[in-house]
Amino acid sequence: MNKTYRILPSAEDMLLRLLRGLALSDEERALLRACALRHVEVSAEENTWELVIGTPAVLDEELIAAMARQVEENYGLAGAFVQQNVVALAPAIAPLWERVVREAAGEDAVLFHTLRQAEYAVDGNIIRLSAPGTFGVELFAQSAVAKRVEAAVRTHVGCACQVVCMECALGEMSAPDWTPPPMPAPVKREAPAASASARAAKGAKTKELPAGVIIGRGVSGEARELGVIEDEVKNIVLEGEIFSPQANKLKSGAYILLLKFADKTNGIACKKFFGVRGKTTQEDIDAEVDRILKAIGKGCAVRIQGKIEYDKFVSDYVLFIDSIEKRNVPQREDTAEVKRVELHAHTKMSALDAVVPPKVLVETAARWGWPAVAITDHGVVQAFPEAMNTARALKKKGVDIKIIYGMEGYLLDKPEDQRAHHIIFLAQNKTGLYNLYKLVSLSHIRYFRGTKKRGRPCVPRAVLEQYREGIIVGSACEAGELIRSIVAGCPDEELEEIAKFYDFLEIQPIHNNDFLKIDDRFAIHTDEDLRDINRKVDALAKKLDKMLIATCDVHFLNPEDAVYRAMLQKANGYRDADRQPPLYLRTTDEMLAEFDYLGAERAYECVVTNPRRIAESVEHFLPIPDELYAPTVPGADHEIQEMSYARARKLYGENLPQIVTDRLELELKPILRHGFSALYIIAQRLVKKSNDDGYLVGSRGSVGSSFVATMIGVTEVNPLPPHYRCRHCQYNKFIDDGSVGSGFDLPSMDCPVCGTPLTKDGHNIPFAVFLGFDGDKVPDIDLNFSGDYQPIAHKYTEVLFGKMNVFRAGTISGLQDKNAYGYAMHYYEDQGETKGRPYIEHMMRGCMGVKATTGQHAGGIMVVPRDMDVHYFTPIQRPANNMESDTLTTHFDYHSISERLVKLDILGHDDPTVIKMLEELTHRDPETIPFDDPATMSIFTSTEALGITPEELGANMGTYGIPEFRTSFTQKMIDDSNPDCFADLVRISGFSHGTNVWLGNAQDLIKAGTSTLKDAISARDDIMNYLMQNGIEPLLSFKTMENVRKGRGITADVVEKLRAGGIPEWYIESCQKIKYLFPRAHATAYVMMGYRIAFCKVHYPLAYYAAYFSIRAAEFDANIIAKGQAAVKAAIDALNAEAREHRGKLDNKKQDILIVLQLAWEMYLRGFSCDPVDLYASDAEKFILRENSLLPPFTALPGMGQKAAQAIVEARQYGRFISIEDLATRSHIPTPAVELLREHGCLDGMMESNQVELFA
Repeated sequence: MNKTYRILPSAEDMLLRLLRGLALSDEERALLRACALRHVEVSAEENTWELVIGTPAVLDEELIAAMARQVEENYGLAGAFVQQNVVALAPAIAPLWERVVREAAGEDAVLFHTLRQAEYAVDGNIIRLSAPGTFGVELFAQSAVAKRVEAAVRTHVGCACQVVCMECALGEMSAPDWTPPPMPAPVKREAPAASASARAAKGAKTKELPAGVIIGRGVSGEARELGVIEDEVKNIVLEGEIFSPQANKLKSGAYILLLKFADKTNGIACKKFFGVRGKTTQEDIDAEVDRILKAIGKGCAVRIQGKIEYDKFVSDYVLFIDSIEKRNVPQREDTAEVKRVELHAHTKMSALDAVVPPKVLVETAARWGWPAVAITDHGVVQAFPEAMNTARALKKKGVDIKIIYGMEGYLLDKPEDQRAHHIIFLAQNKTGLYNLYKLVSLSHIRYFRGTKKRGRPCVPRAVLEQYREGIIVGSACEAGELIRSIVAGCPDEELEEIAKFYDFLEIQPIHNNDFLKIDDRFAIHTDEDLRDINRKVDALAKKLDKMLIATCDVHFLNPEDAVYRAMLQKANGYRDADRQPPLYLRTTDEMLAEFDYLGAERAYECVVTNPRRIAESVEHFLPIPDELYAPTVPGADHEIQEMSYARARKLYGENLPQIVTDRLELELKPILRHGFSALYIIAQRLVKKSNDDGYLVGSRGSVGSSFVATMIGVTEVNPLPPHYRCRHCQYNKFIDDGSVGSGFDLPSMDCPVCGTPLTKDGHNIPFAVFLGFDGDKVPDIDLNFSGDYQPIAHKYTEVLFGKMNVFRAGTISGLQDKNAYGYAMHYYEDQGETKGRPYIEHMMRGCMGVKATTGQHAGGIMVVPRDMDVHYFTPIQRPANNMESDTLTTHFDYHSISERLVKLDILGHDDPTVIKMLEELTHRDPETIPFDDPATMSIFTSTEALGITPEELGANMGTYGIPEFRTSFTQKMIDDSNPDCFADLVRISGFSHGTNVWLGNAQDLIKAGTSTLKDAISARDDIMNYLMQNGIEPLLSFKTMENVRKGRGITADVVEKLRAGGIPEWYIESCQKIKYLFPRAHATAYVMMGYRIAFCKVHYPLAYYAAYFSIRAAEFDANIIAKGQAAVKAAIDALNAEAREHRGKLDNKKQDILIVLQLAWEMYLRGFSCDPVDLYASDAEKFILRENSLLPPFTALPGMGQKAAQAIVEARQYGRFISIEDLATRSHIPTPAVELLREHGCLDGMMESNQVELFA
């Protein structure tokens, strides 16, 4: 295919540059200077260029030919062509003069008003500009108006010109009373006036637009196709779809509305500017833009009118919008009196083969008035949950449609066969559904054939016979064994024997099988031959008294959607992707017309009667149970109460304080009532086993909001208000007035009873954040295990519940933006068509969400109760159909069944692993590390505790390598907020994990002095606590928190209640901006882990660097760092220089390298060093502490793999290596690994060979 590219000019004199060497007369040179090079079309395959230029007059043919020859010669082209677009400057500039003036003036208000008053005259390509009086002449000269106007004309008119400024008397002006406008001065407006203006604006009657109009006064004129437009157009009407609306607000208050438009031929970016003019106010503009965005939504079909111009800002043609109006696009409808039912339909879950969303398929069938529709994806049933949810939503609206849950499977005659036949399964009842799920599991786990990408989960005939009860079996399409046998010419007796196996026989529109006519392997040549195949199936159905069923074999919804399937198939190597069969969803009348050759009565029977009979025989049932089935732990209710109270009494005394008793009762009542105690006990046992094995566990999410979870040992975050307690006599004192954010920040104090130093604890986190206000939300207990310990924790769940009762949480990955864009772009490139980016983005949407592969959640475990079979909930499979994996996952995406089965999040994390290594190196129990150590706290705002200066380190704080605080983003937060206590660190963690919480919100409030770090919203709990402390009713406080944390904002009626309760306006506005809020319990758990590591960095520095580099520093390069401090500094400077060249950005790998180098630099500054890798002393993977240095492992050499490193360590146990050859032979490491050792100097002085020279 011939690929063409459009090159846009980067300089005004680009045309003359391309023509260098061409002999020109002065007249010709002046003429070409007045021309503007629009763009160059480059054909890479043909090696030709086409220059498109805007000219003020028709160029001589000889001159054009000479220009073409010169370009060919200059650039070694096979051909060059010049296309001229003649632009008459005077009529072209008149309608655009206002825009030229606006661009030439820029943001200079005085120049803008002066230019607007100036007159101009066009003489050829010369514009004579009359400056008003001496002031005007001076202003134009100082502002270089001539150059500005020339540039603006070139941009908007597409033609070069010369601007000459002349003085004219003020009396000659069209506005004789005009005087130079004064420089605008900022006007200080009184707040009451502004608010009155706002109220007036709100009360003003908005101008009503004609029906359907979104922008402007309506669209008039005949629509053109975008694909035939190659240059600027002054006025054009287009019909298509707009999408991806975006309104950018400028500092001035004006808006730029950006849209994308596509019709059937191409796409273009669109712009519209909105600003305050005349009597309109800022409130009017805000409301107008908001109205437009709501009217457009995610996208809609429109007629759009405007001007197509070249936009230098985006270096492409843009449609500047004048008007937009919605247009009605007629949808296909099924108008038959009695409707058919489709029993063979694929959705996006038929991997990379079908493009119909399950929701759209069900909604279309319902809109057409069908009583039912079947879902029959290739080898999977993963569309069932979405189809079920869609049908239930429709039922709430009064529309009842039955989903027939089925699958198109792959039938093997014998288990050892490689070739499979297509076959249709329809679940008739709950028994059939269970058996269908069993077949899906067996086909994926035992009988998967082929590669992961193009493999097929197959079902042997004998296995199908075993699980056939409750399943209606159909003969499927041309890939089914019946039609294959007919095409192969098998005798009637054999065909009858095959047909007897099926409950119904299937036929499809003949053009679905057009490929048979062009394949030399088949004796099929005409449409009549295809009809004869269907006639043969019909005859077999009559003879055997089987139902004949006509289906569409749906792979896309409408005929025009075939292109989306073509994109998928083209990207996956199908050579016939462009010859798409008509596999779309047909109406009843369309299907009757397809089969009229069977006779009207028989056609009606196979299209309408028989499919409806099957639909009526299928029972109503759900593919997934409707309630939660939690695992049971015998005696869990009693155990959780005993453990909670026992631990509470140990900490707070036999006579528990009322605040402790109240909190325990508040939590235990709903936990016991809703059957959640088993979940708590399961989490407790998992954490206990990890702790017993020497690994701390960090809690995630909001489980730290539960005091019961704290008491039974699931989390170390204590959600009670800040308090003191005595570990000796259980004295306690609570500070519950909100004056302290964390108990760790309380001043140290001795017990007034026994003199023992008091323990400080409590973070004031409400329980409602975890289980909801009524305590009925299913608890989501996420636990951060050490990455090293995670596999052990997963195995332990099998001990707790049984091997066939725990499965990894399955995931389904659909095509996302990047891949879908690539599919669409390459498809049109292969077609030899040049399409604009908006068109590609429009077309890619038809591919997005199509299933690409399956996988597993990083740590999610789905637990099936011991007395139940997983197939009551979901089939099972291997992740990504990897037959070498021992892991089994849920076939459904875990989100679909998370409300039916309990999901345990047993995640792997580096922090517990780092803490474990630090404990081994320092011999200090991490649970004894204090959270109020002044030196540790100081490194969050200073480098003093590290013994170095900020100038040496290049940073104002010592948080390099500290979890939660090591990124430049969080370090900037620290600079802006100056934290001075543990609670402040928790708030910074919350800010960093939220969306629209810090940037443009809390950061601005703190800088302006409106709020402080301590009262700005950082976590969801802050809202509930703050509102209740200010007298707002608890339930309203909780609901407000929930709405804000989910990005829903606060409704107008609630805003009024908050204002009445004295909540300040800045707090309400801050809530309205937030899109997502982190739970404080999660932030607290993260900071506790990070603080322990920071403590070791201050007090056990070499152990800290060893642990960090061993576990978190995959990009450690011993070839650089072991060379010394100067080498590290040089590497940092090189990366920083590269970042400056790329606007301060590095790719992810280089950014990780920079972080490691910064930490190594810090280590050298603190007086420590890094030794070279030692062949006989280095560990395989971990750094070793020496007196004042670290010894790197073999894996610190870039390119040295884990297996090779371990092999070296194992081989050296049997003595020193006598040569390099001996090293390679004994360790079995590859030659590249040997070379890595040689380059680093590990092999210096070692002989190459085992042979020893006996004689010199």
